[in-house]
Order: sequence, then C-alpha cells, then structure tokens
Amino acid sequence: MIAVNKYQTVSIGEASRLTGASIKQIRNWADIGIIEPPDRVQCGKRAYRQYSQADLETIKSIKAFLDEGYTLQAAAKMADEK
Repeated sequence: MIAVNKYQTVSIGEASRLTGASIKQIRNWADIGIIEPPDRVQCGKRAYRQYSQADLETIKSIKAFLDEGYTLQAAAKMADEK
C-alpha cells in the first residue's frame, strides 16, 4: 500500500514517483480510458490533476502487470478485478 491518507490527493509528479509509472504513461492511460480521469484542482487559469489513494493503487497495479509482460488491456482488466 502506498502511504497516502485516503482523503489526501497528490499531483501527477508525486503519483509518478510513488507508482513507478511515468507522467506520460499516467496521462495516456487517463486519456484512453484505462484509468478514471483524475480530479482537477483549479489554481488561477490552470487545472492540476490530483490522484487519490485508490488511483495510486490502480496505477501501481497496472504498472506491475505491465512489468510482468502483460498487455495494457490485460493489465487494466486485472487491476480492475483486484
């Protein structure tokens, strides 16, 4: 389990550091529907992606399955079943 309070969210950079998935991977997975689009926090004219504990666990699971050689679709399906 990743040490983040269940009510706390983290930035995409922190999500990348905690899960081992690159920022580009995380953005791509959200864009193509592999993971749920993250909540966004508005700061001036910019909106920053924020990831919850559940998001981090999903990303970490997908990354682990990919590292084992599964396809992205298979990894996403197995992470959903977890």
